[in-house]
Amino acid sequence: MKSISTAITAILLSGIPHLVAQPAEILTYESIPARIRNGNPDLAAARHRIGEALGRLKQSGRLSNPTLEAGLSHNLQSAEGGLEIGISQKFPLTNRLALEKEIGMAEVEAAEAEVKDVERVLAAEARAEFVKTMAARERRALLGKQKAFADELASFVSDASGRGELSALDAAQARLAALRMTTEERTLEAEETASLGRLRPLVGIAAGAAVSLAGQVPPVDLPGIAAVERPDLDAKKAELKAAGTGIALEQARRRDDIEASVFAAGERTEDAPEGLENEGIIGLKLSIPLPFWNDNQGAIDEATARRERKREEINSLVREINHTGDTERTEMRQWAALVSEIDDTLLPLAKEQTDLLEDAYRKGQGELQAVLRSREQTLELLASKIDATREFRLARIRYQAATGQP
Repeated sequence: MKSISTAITAILLSGIPHLVAQPAEILTYESIPARIRNGNPDLAAARHRIGEALGRLKQSGRLSNPTLEAGLSHNLQSAEGGLEIGISQKFPLTNRLALEKEIGMAEVEAAEAEVKDVERVLAAEARAEFVKTMAARERRALLGKQKAFADELASFVSDASGRGELSALDAAQARLAALRMTTEERTLEAEETASLGRLRPLVGIAAGAAVSLAGQVPPVDLPGIAAVERPDLDAKKAELKAAGTGIALEQARRRDDIEASVFAAGERTEDAPEGLENEGIIGLKLSIPLPFWNDNQGAIDEATARRERKREEINSLVREINHTGDTERTEMRQWAALVSEIDDTLLPLAKEQTDLLEDAYRKGQGELQAVLRSREQTLELLASKIDATREFRLARIRYQAATGQP
C-alpha cells in the first residue's frame, strides 16, 4: 500500500509543476546595463564583430606562401634529360605588411567601440521602457484611488437617491464616472503590458515571464553637463586612423613585390665519344617588377576620399551630439518646471476646490456635476504630473545616451 501511495503521489506531483507560479524576475533601473550585457541576443551577436576584426588582424601583415617549382625534361631521340627543382618567395619592397597590421589593429579598436555603442543604445531603449512601465503603474495606482473615491461618491448618491434626497440622474452620472475610470484603467494596463513586452527581450527575460520592477528611478533633477564619451565617436576616430593608414598602404602598393628563387637542376647529356655525362647546377633567380604602367593612383585617390569622408562623418556626429545634448537639457528644464508648478501651485488649489465642492454637495448646497468636474480636473493634474515626470526621465535618458554616460 505504501508503494502504491508513493507512486500515486509522484504521478500527481509530476503533472502539476507547470501550475506552480514561477518567481518574478526582479529588475531595477540601475541593473539594466548588466542585464543587457549578460542576456541580450543582439549584443551577443555584435560581440562577434570583435572576433571578425581579430581574425583579420591575425591574417594581415603576412608574407605570401612560397612556391615550389619542379620541371622534368627528356630527349625523345636519346637518353638525355634533366630535372629542376626550385623554391620561390615574394618579398615586399616597401613597409606594406607593417601598414596592413596597423590597419588591422585600428579595425579591432573600432569593432570594440561599436560593440560598446550597441550596448549604449540598448541600455537607453530598455531604460526608456522601464520608465514608461513605471509611469503606467503610477497612473493605474492613481486611477485606483480616484476610482475608490468615485465608487464612494456613487454609493452616497445612490443611497440619497433611494431616500428621495437626490435625483436618480445624479446617481446615474456618479456610476458613469466610476465606470469610465474602469475603462481608463484597462487602457493603462494595456500600455503597461506593451512596455513590458518590449522590455523583456532587451534585458534577456523570457517572453511572458513575470517581471517585478524595483528600486528607484532618477529624480526630477537636472544633471550636470557631462563630457562626451560616445563609443560610436571612438569607433569613427579609429576608422579615420585606419583610413589615414590606408593611404600610406596604397602608396606602398605602387611597388609590386620582388620574387626570389633558389633552384637546383640536374642534367644528363651525351658527349661523344665519351658517352652520357651527368651535370648538376645550383642557381638563384630574382624577378623585379618595373613600375611602368600601373602607379596605383586610382586606389590612392579612393583611400584619400575615404579618409575625408570619415573626417566629415566625425564632424557630423559631433554636431549631432551637441545639438541632441542641448535639446534634451532644454526639454528637461521645461518638464521640471511643469512638475514644480503642478506640485507647488496647481494641485493645492485643485485639492482645496474639490474639498469645498464635495462638502457643499454633501450638505445639499452644490451640484454633483461640479464635484465630478473638479475631481476630473484633479485627476488630470495628477496624471499630468506623472506624464511630465515620465517625459523628464525619458529626456534624461536620451541626454545620457547622447553624451555616453552610463
